[in-house]
Amino acid sequence: MTTGEGPQRADGWAAAVRQRLGLGRLLPLGGPADGAWIAERAAVAVLRGAVAEQEQEQGVVLGRLRIAVAAPDQAPEPEVEPPPSALPPGPLRIEADVSALSGRPLPVAADALRSALFTAAGDWLGLVVAEVDVRVTELLDAPPGRTPPSPAEARGARATEDAGRAAAGVLGVVALTRALGHPVHTGPGRVRVELATDPAHRALDVARAVRGAVTAALEGHPSVAVLVTAVVERDRVTGLD
Repeated sequence: MTTGEGPQRADGWAAAVRQRLGLGRLLPLGGPADGAWIAERAAVAVLRGAVAEQEQEQGVVLGRLRIAVAAPDQAPEPEVEPPPSALPPGPLRIEADVSALSGRPLPVAADALRSALFTAAGDWLGLVVAEVDVRVTELLDAPPGRTPPSPAEARGARATEDAGRAAAGVLGVVALTRALGHPVHTGPGRVRVELATDPAHRALDVARAVRGAVTAALEGHPSVAVLVTAVVERDRVTGLD
C-alpha cells in the first residue's frame, strides 16, 4: 500500500543506512548544475590528511570536524536530482575543534589551520566553502602524541551495464562502489552513479567527467548524478575479486 508518507519513509530509510555505514552527510560538490555529492566521511578523511603538516608545525591536534551547508534556507535548488537526503548545493561551513599546545600563539595556529582546510576543500575536493570556523577547545601541556591514520578503504563493485562501464572508464575513477546498494541507480530519465575517486584527482573534476561520459553513453541522454563515497588509492579497494 502506498501512502503520502512514502517518500519521507524512503528518505528516512536512506538516511539510516548512511548513518549505519558511517558515510555521514552527503555534501554537495561544486554548484547547483554540477550534479555531484561526496560522503562526509570521505571529505573529512581528505581534509585531515591535508592539514597533517600544519598540525605538526603549529602544535595542534585536529579533533571534531563537521561540514554543513552554511545557509540552508538560502541554498539554491539542484539542477540534477540529488541522492536521497543529500544536502542542497549551497556554500558550506567547516567547523573544526582543535587541541593546542599552551605557550604557542593560538591565533596564528588557528589561522594556519583555517587556511589549510579552506585550500584543501577547494583544491583537493571541489567543495565550495564560505567559511571555516576553528575553535581551540583544549590546551595541552606537552606536544601531542600522534597516531598515523589508517588508510581509507572502499568496497568496490564491477560495472555490469553501460552506465557503469562508462563511469568506470573515466580517469580518476578508482572503482564503482556500493555503499548504498547497487552502484548504478536508474529511474525515468535519470541515473545516479556511486564511485570512489583517486586522491590524485580533484573529486569534482572526476564527477563532472563521469557525468559527461555516462550521459553520452546512454540513449536519451538522461540526467546524471554522481555520488563519491570514498577517496582512496586503487590498492585500498576490496570486493572486486
